[in-house]
Amino acid sequence: MELEINTVMNTYTPKAADVDRRWYVVDADGVPVGRLSSAVAKVLRGKHKPTCASHMDRGDFVIVLNADKAVLTGRKEEQKTYYRHSGMPGQLKQESAARLRARRPERLVELAVKGMLPKNSLGRQQFRKLKVYAGGEHPHAAQKPEPLDLGSA
Repeated sequence: MELEINTVMNTYTPKAADVDRRWYVVDADGVPVGRLSSAVAKVLRGKHKPTCASHMDRGDFVIVLNADKAVLTGRKEEQKTYYRHSGMPGQLKQESAARLRARRPERLVELAVKGMLPKNSLGRQQFRKLKVYAGGEHPHAAQKPEPLDLGSA
């Protein structure tokens, strides 16, 4: 009696139609920017799901509230410098974190999260699912966002 066993296993590849997008809301009041942005980037990339695929956009939408109250630890408020360039010669601009917070407080969180996403078209697609607001209100109530616990993300 000869027993033939077929032990070929196929790797699961998620389909684009199987993506279920959820909405999460995070309160950044008193939370360090680095811890906040790493948790948010994980959800945007979809790494919190068991069907994670690094070559696909499987992540969820994230709303960050109270971005103006997020904390920079240490002396980063005075020492950290943000650069931007218009593309024209001699147009490199630099700005401290304190000045950027006074001008556009949402930008601190956006830049931190953007730095943790892939640097390609997939990362740009994932970044578009991030919504950051300086205050405690947002216009996305129709999506019924769920609160995101930063410890579990």
